[in-house]
Amino acid sequence: MTQTATASGRRLANQILDLIREAKFEPGHHLREQQLADMAGVSRTPVRAALKLLSELGIIEARRNQGFFLLKAYDELQRISIDVPTSSDQELYEQLVKDRIAGKLPDSLTQIEIAQRYDADRGVMSRTLLRLAEDGLIARNKGHGWSFLPTLNSDVALSNGYGFRLMIEPGGLVSPGFRADKSALKRLRLQHIYLINHPDILNVDSRQIFETDATFHEMLAEFSGNIFVLQAIQQQNRLRRLLEFGSYTNKQRVREWCQEHVAIIDAVLEERLSEAAEMMRQHLQSAYQMVLNKVSKSNERGL
Repeated sequence: MTQTATASGRRLANQILDLIREAKFEPGHHLREQQLADMAGVSRTPVRAALKLLSELGIIEARRNQGFFLLKAYDELQRISIDVPTSSDQELYEQLVKDRIAGKLPDSLTQIEIAQRYDADRGVMSRTLLRLAEDGLIARNKGHGWSFLPTLNSDVALSNGYGFRLMIEPGGLVSPGFRADKSALKRLRLQHIYLINHPDILNVDSRQIFETDATFHEMLAEFSGNIFVLQAIQQQNRLRRLLEFGSYTNKQRVREWCQEHVAIIDAVLEERLSEAAEMMRQHLQSAYQMVLNKVSKSNERGL
């Protein structure tokens, strides 16, 4: 496979593989660029590049003036996944966030301290700090250096957050103004199927896992038709981005919540909204209980 393929191109190729497996396409199936672009929410250009990657693997065939056609049966593709390399920027981003959550970093630190601690070059460090700032995790000091934005005690913030979401999100699904964009939901469903079928979730970019999770909750909040519901969930996701970024190390749990999301999506697609609301309540209650258990154990240890 070409080494010049972008990480996003490789991720898109994996999404196309997921689509083939889920739809159970047989050899000879015509993979239409526009249809794939619509489902992935991108233009035809990146789809064409992803299809070329798959043709290099011998999975599909490019026929002159005809398009791309599947060569292998869907059941032959179960264990095939295209590696997505992690960039130095991403590695530094994740390490800074994980170390902050673990209490290994002070509230404020300078670029010199970051460079020495992580052996990061100037370009990687500058890009990473700007990205952290864009994500609302740090802010530049008035003098020099950077400070992590203040947050509440993580256990209290998370338990309160899940309690609040339990009040809001299930109700949003049965609100009078609820209107679902089914095309957007189907594209989001494919992103979840990609994670469910991935052979090693721990090697998937943590940011991608978080964004899939956050997008699911924000999309359904937006469908409620109530701007205050959407704003509340967006605010919760900004908090979760810091407090839960390092929580995607349990491969089984990631698959479980992805499957729960897919079940809710399917219920919404079939307009079983009361059932979707109950599944959402159970989904959030499960996460809420895990946080409460964690808080209880911490209190028992006197932490």
